[in-house]
Order: sequence, then structure tokens, then C-alpha cells
Amino acid sequence: MEKIVIATRASQLALWQAYHIKARIEETFPGIDVALNEITSRGDKILDKPLALVGGKGHFTKELEDEMLAGNADLAVHSLKDVPTYIPEGLELAAITERQDQSDVFLSHRYENLDALPHGAVVGTTSLRRRMQLLRKRPDLRVRDLRGNVNTRLRKLAEGQYDAIILAYIGLVRLDLLKDIPFVEKLSFMIPPMGQAALGIEIVSDNDFIREIALSLNDEYSFLAAKLERDFVLAIGAGCSAPVAVNAVIEDDTVTMKAMLGYPDGTHIVQKVQIAPIASSAELGNELAKAMIAEGALEILSRAEEIAFKDEMPERI
Repeated sequence: MEKIVIATRASQLALWQAYHIKARIEETFPGIDVALNEITSRGDKILDKPLALVGGKGHFTKELEDEMLAGNADLAVHSLKDVPTYIPEGLELAAITERQDQSDVFLSHRYENLDALPHGAVVGTTSLRRRMQLLRKRPDLRVRDLRGNVNTRLRKLAEGQYDAIILAYIGLVRLDLLKDIPFVEKLSFMIPPMGQAALGIEIVSDNDFIREIALSLNDEYSFLAAKLERDFVLAIGAGCSAPVAVNAVIEDDTVTMKAMLGYPDGTHIVQKVQIAPIASSAELGNELAKAMIAEGALEILSRAEEIAFKDEMPERI
């Protein structure tokens, strides 16, 4: 029986994702035995400060890529939102799994929904994208940094360190963690980040057999949507931690692409929507980026990253 190795982060959610892909591969290719190479990434080790302050890219992917380049893994399973637009030479992002629910979700033990939060309530999130959109809607709230794995974040909420926190809905569903939280609200006003709720399958480029396996996992529309979002992020030069939201939705042979960026305090917002038929959508991400750059997006983004988590920002812990 032929054996292949998947590189994965060692977090609970990453392992769920890796085992999910392992099961799909073994079902489609019964003659293959799939093993996991569990790795603790740099992003999983840095828990004392927001990643936006650390600098660099690939906080959750570099160690997995190093294992592939060293010959210790054939492919890697990533949360696509964590994958930088730069892929090292010798590797490629070969497949994107079908997207699931991309919602950001409000969680609280005390308040029914976001509107029910009192003036000055403390909300936990480390994402500058979420911070930007939250404070645009509720500038009266206090936003505090929230690090750790999903269970750690939920524990901090249960202990009363926050009045509410915001997380990705799909991760909570995959780990069956919503049942113990009294109040849950999907935040329909929030635009997701590039790649949320899809898995990216990265492979060693010169292995056609592994490419065949990866392509069996690919969803055509999710791949196109992800490409357009990644084109946009690359064109404006934003890292994974920047206050940038971008989402491409494909319905009825039409691509609708929304993007927003601004200061993390919810001010200086630039927001646009562009629509194109699928047949002529190849450059939609770049076109949307150009339109926002013409309105000062690069200058706003540069300043936004400078002031992130500084004294001008709401209180942090």
C-alpha cells in the first residue's frame, strides 16, 4: 500500500481538518495510506502579543512548508485564510475545498446579541478586520486582544474576562463547541477575510501523483473565488493580519465581490462592490484593488497597520 504524509498544525481544529482530508483521500484512493506529520507553528507558539505586531508572514504555514521542502511531507492542509499570497518556490496551492459557512459569530454568556451589549462592553478579538467592522458599527465598545486556541478563548469568555467574543462560525461547528454557549449570533454585516471557511491544499510542485490527489479535493467555484480574493490582497499588499475584508460570491454564473479596508478603530473606511459574469471575471480581484487604490486604499492601509494595537486603539490585555 502506498503511503503519503500530510503536514498539519497540531491544534485541535487543524487536526480535525487534516483528518477530514485524510478520510476523503483514503475513500477516493483506497490503495493509499495517509499519515499525519503534526507540527507546532510559530503562530501557535506566540501567545503573548497580537500577530499583527509580530511582523512577517506565514505564521501558521512556514513550518509546514519547510517540512514539505525537506521531503518529510507530500502535502499540507491549511485554513485557507492563513495562507499568504506568496508561495515558496517548489510548492503550490493546488486545490481549495468547497467553502462552508463563512460567518463571523458573536458569542456571549450574558447578552443575547450584539445590539444588547451595553455602552463600554468588552469584546474580545485579535483580528483587525473584525475590530474595524465591529467598531464601525458600535464605536462605544471596548475591544481587547484575544489569543489562544478556540477552547482557550471560550474559557476566557466563560470566566467573564469578556462580555462577548467574536470567532469564525465554521471552526466552532467543526469542533461541536456551540452547544455550551448561551447566546450565539451570526454577524451578517461582517465581510469575511480572504479564504474563510475553506481549506487550502498545498503540495510539492514536482509530484504529479500528489497533484492528482489534491485535485480530487478541489471545488471549482471555491478555487475561483479564492483566487480572486487572493489577487485582491496581493494587489494591495496586505498581510493576513491586516484590517482588510474581501469576499467573492458566485451565484447564477455571476461573481459578486465585496471588499472593505480602513483603520482598526472603524474610521477611514473604503468599501466597494464589483460584479462580473464568471466568463469575464479573471481580473475582478485586481480591478477591485485598483478601484480602491484610486481612493487612497494604500495610504489608509499603511497607516492602519502602523496604529494597530497602539495607544490610539481601544484597551487591550
